Amino acid sequence: MNQIIETEDNSHTIFDQKTGEHYHSIHGAIQESTHIFIEAGLKCTKPATQTLNILEIGMGTGLNVLLTLMHSENISKRINYISIELYPIEKEIINQLNYPKLLHKPDLEIGFQNIHNEKWNIPYYLTENIILNKINADFNDLQLTENSFDLVYFDAFSPETQPDLWTDDVFEKLYKSMKNNGLFVTYCAKGIVKRSLKKAGFQIEILAGPKGKRHIIRATKKIEISNCCNHKHE
Repeated sequence: MNQIIETEDNSHTIFDQKTGEHYHSIHGAIQESTHIFIEAGLKCTKPATQTLNILEIGMGTGLNVLLTLMHSENISKRINYISIELYPIEKEIINQLNYPKLLHKPDLEIGFQNIHNEKWNIPYYLTENIILNKINADFNDLQLTENSFDLVYFDAFSPETQPDLWTDDVFEKLYKSMKNNGLFVTYCAKGIVKRSLKKAGFQIEILAGPKGKRHIIRATKKIEISNCCNHKHE
């Protein structure tokens, strides 16, 4: 049975007893996701069209979708958001998560419920400007259209727990699916991950991590790197 844990910023994470891992940092679920996926990812994208295409590996609690929804009002783009999750979390657990309350925006409560209540594998309008497609499948079984995504949120469990999602083949597949200048962000900055990303063709940036984590990775499909955040190249 999954267990809800209150983290240091008072937001919830879930402890998955099967894997022995938390879905989000115990140092703060909201602060971690905001730091990695919004500040280092969403806010640094520069899509060439009026549509921003996002791919998420590991929907989990839906926190990254919710934060993207919250910050989308500052982005004058239509968003197509595809989120892949093989093991959806039980509804009774989802209904107890406190993210909308802590974000102090009443309309996010409805948005959060819509994220989880709509059917899987059928695209739907989360808002007038966001189309969400939750895909209940194994990422390795999916075919991705090449040159499609402006931004990838890579939020799978760790390489030790889900080694099949941190392979050379996976990163090559993601690289091909991304547009030029597309950004890839993840919480894991281990050497094996950096080497696989480089092998796939990405240029790597090592960014300061959120509380409790020294570094995170942002990578790009092209040499041009956004300068909106402090970083160093590798």
